[in-house]
Amino acid sequence: MAIQRRLARQIVLTRLPRPVRLIAGADIALTDENRTGIAGVIVYRIDDDGRAPWSLREVERGWATGPLRFPYIPGLLSFREIPLLLQAFEQLHTDVDLILCDGQGIAHPRGLGLASHLGLLLDRPTIGCAKSPLFGHYTMPPVTKGAQQPLRDGRRIIGAVVRSRANVRPIVVSPGHRITVREAVAMAIACCDGYRIPKPTREADRYVAQLKSYLGGDAQLPPSPPIANGY
Repeated sequence: MAIQRRLARQIVLTRLPRPVRLIAGADIALTDENRTGIAGVIVYRIDDDGRAPWSLREVERGWATGPLRFPYIPGLLSFREIPLLLQAFEQLHTDVDLILCDGQGIAHPRGLGLASHLGLLLDRPTIGCAKSPLFGHYTMPPVTKGAQQPLRDGRRIIGAVVRSRANVRPIVVSPGHRITVREAVAMAIACCDGYRIPKPTREADRYVAQLKSYLGGDAQLPPSPPIANGY
């Protein structure tokens, strides 16, 4: 917890330094009674004029697996998952502009959720896109698609609760590092292609589930798709 408080002071919430063209979604699955983890990253290129929802074309994938060396402690999950996520990112050939994580950004009791911790270590803009809130207070948004309400820590806005699809439970979006709250929410919404979960993290979740199935069956892993032209 002391490390989190110290690192949280290094988080900066500034405007994106450059136009976003390459977006990565990251997630992790657990196996062997939660003793082993499988991390996966999928990189997408924005293939349109920037208007939401974006058309995302896959560029490449990276993955890593290994033992989980940190215990399960709520609020400290980044220490458990990040070592494998860093290994998965090391497999990539592309230099991503933005990372979406299945977890929290600054919407965390000590201001350092998974997305913030990963963004700080990789020095990349990151967004936390969580399925449920961990910290903060909010008013439930209307059931219409795109409706949102600010997520607050006292008077400070630390994210937003967003209805990414009509009549479904909202998602929780918070900036991780090197991005503002407003930009984080806009980017997450732009990645929603008709489903509740933004495409990068939804497909990363599916990817690690597939890897878990292959590893569990001792089958050969599927090859990563070829790197797109120009990358």
